[in-house]
Amino acid sequence: MSQDGIVLVASVSIFNHDKVLIIKENKPSAVHKWNFPSGHIEYGEDILYSARREVIEETGLDVKLIGTTGVYNFTSNTNNQVIMFHFIGEVTGGSLKLEEDEITDSRWIKTNDLLAFEKEDLREPHVLRQIINNLLEENIYSIGVINEQLFKGN
Repeated sequence: MSQDGIVLVASVSIFNHDKVLIIKENKPSAVHKWNFPSGHIEYGEDILYSARREVIEETGLDVKLIGTTGVYNFTSNTNNQVIMFHFIGEVTGGSLKLEEDEITDSRWIKTNDLLAFEKEDLREPHVLRQIINNLLEENIYSIGVINEQLFKGN
């Protein structure tokens, strides 16, 4: 199996009170698959900024990042090595407005209800199950473990 490339991704479980947001994607590599808001980290972009940007782009919500469940390293269904930074966020503003072309649905659900999703309904199910288990077991680490780098033009 050849590897096409390395992809850096920021992903966020967004909480509002006791519920978490999950979205249904309509992307070429994930048609009708449920996922947390996420996307590629752009070259030169701070990881935490990227996570907040992806949330705004996909959901219209502003979030404060308050923790992380960790870093996940896996081979995607498109044969890329993915290094995904997964964060926990709380809604601080904005209103739910899904990115029209790429997101078809969303649900606010209790964390343990995430277990009801079938494997085939989830994008990268083995990774999402790890994240869900970490959320349920409250294996959440301080956002302080991420050291932000201020990128400045040279």
